[in-house]
Amino acid sequence: MAAKKQNWSIFIIAIFVFIIWQLPALGILRYPFILLGTWFHEMGHGLTAILLGGNFSHLEIYENGGGVAFTSLPSNSSLPYSLARALTAAGGLLGPSIFGAILIISSARANWSVWVLRAFIVLIVASILIWVRSLIGATVLSLIAVVLMILSSLKNKSITKWTLLFLGIQCTFSTYLQIDYLFTGTFERFGQTVNSDTQVIATNLFGFYWMWAIVICAISAYVLYKSYAFYLRKNSM
Repeated sequence: MAAKKQNWSIFIIAIFVFIIWQLPALGILRYPFILLGTWFHEMGHGLTAILLGGNFSHLEIYENGGGVAFTSLPSNSSLPYSLARALTAAGGLLGPSIFGAILIISSARANWSVWVLRAFIVLIVASILIWVRSLIGATVLSLIAVVLMILSSLKNKSITKWTLLFLGIQCTFSTYLQIDYLFTGTFERFGQTVNSDTQVIATNLFGFYWMWAIVICAISAYVLYKSYAFYLRKNSM
């Protein structure tokens, strides 16, 4: 009976997260997770650039929930520069779903969740010290890190597991919330017209931004489906 209840926990939390995002009265509670979603996105850009041998200078998170990662890529790499740019752009778009999948998968086993939560806290703190260059971003991320440290210090595996599951599902909704951005070719940032990430991919590879938006949606949906399936499989044993 306990296993059956545990099997439904991911859906219970998903409904709870959905309610948070739908009720206007919960805007204050929702705001930190909007900025956290931006952090996942921009860290996706930055970490992808690093993996490709480039540089991740810093990132900024704005009060309105927007953000930008400042990266550069080597022109003398064995990987074509245009492909590296496209991959870096895709890294931000896939960041929330990949981070979310890692957190959901890790929450499936109590022993994993303890170490992954600690690693996640370290990553947040490291990003604040090394990359985050906006006051609102640093403040909100610091508060999130403090809350996670407190939860981690309780040394309760169930709390740790549910915390990771909650954060992972929040990432799922971050992926959902960027759909409008995915299907946008350009947007305005501080009065300047800027290409969206999907347009950057199309410019450096081929096709149209909406085509790459569909590809990103499909990959995100697959990654999230596999993480949900893994959680349900491990918690039905």
